[in-house]
Amino acid sequence: MSLPAWSRPLADAFRGERFKPTVILLSSMVLMVTWKYLGAPGFFLERFPASTPLWDEPTAAAAIYSFVACLVLLGVVPALIVKGVFRERLADYGVQLGDGAFGMKAFLLLAPAFLLVAYLSIDDPGLVAEYPINKGACGSQARFGFHTLTFLLFYVGWEFHFRGYLQFGLAGSMGKYNAVLVQVLASCLLHIGKPGSEIYGSILGGLLWGVLAFRTRSVLSGLLQHALMGLAVDWFVCFA
Repeated sequence: MSLPAWSRPLADAFRGERFKPTVILLSSMVLMVTWKYLGAPGFFLERFPASTPLWDEPTAAAAIYSFVACLVLLGVVPALIVKGVFRERLADYGVQLGDGAFGMKAFLLLAPAFLLVAYLSIDDPGLVAEYPINKGACGSQARFGFHTLTFLLFYVGWEFHFRGYLQFGLAGSMGKYNAVLVQVLASCLLHIGKPGSEIYGSILGGLLWGVLAFRTRSVLSGLLQHALMGLAVDWFVCFA
């Protein structure tokens, strides 16, 4: 039985060399939207208003929920697709040390700049109002340490999804340069609703960490840089 004419382009998208990029792009869209709405702290607070707040701060549990949801939806699910559907190695998607020496040099070189940007961000009222997502992290340094551990889950999921799953996954079908631009576009759009300075910063960061991922064959250096800047912003907002 032949397919209707209107459905043939869709069917062709899942055949041969088109199969992998089609699956990556479709699954990425669904997973990003799902996390944006169902993985948001606001969703948790609306659905579980009677849940016991951590440290008498209702946003703490909601923030941790969102961090874990990011790890699962943007990190674990794509990793399962890579292994179970594509039958490929996660190392080919940047989950490896790669050129660790160059990655560490890049981290040490750029870390002071990220710390300076984070410190200057406390003059941005929008960022101060937005962060930390877990307001309970400001209660004490011990609470901030717990916040750091949970927030790292978010960065693992985020960096693997954009710099790993999307970028490395699409490089073979559309070339490295376009793969970088696609993941920057996707990650930038997921920042909609954040302060303007953060949205524009996500474009620069996405380009930097995308190029670095290809150079080092790993998402690790970019992940460490991204986490350093994000946690530094939270620290300065809380304790500066």
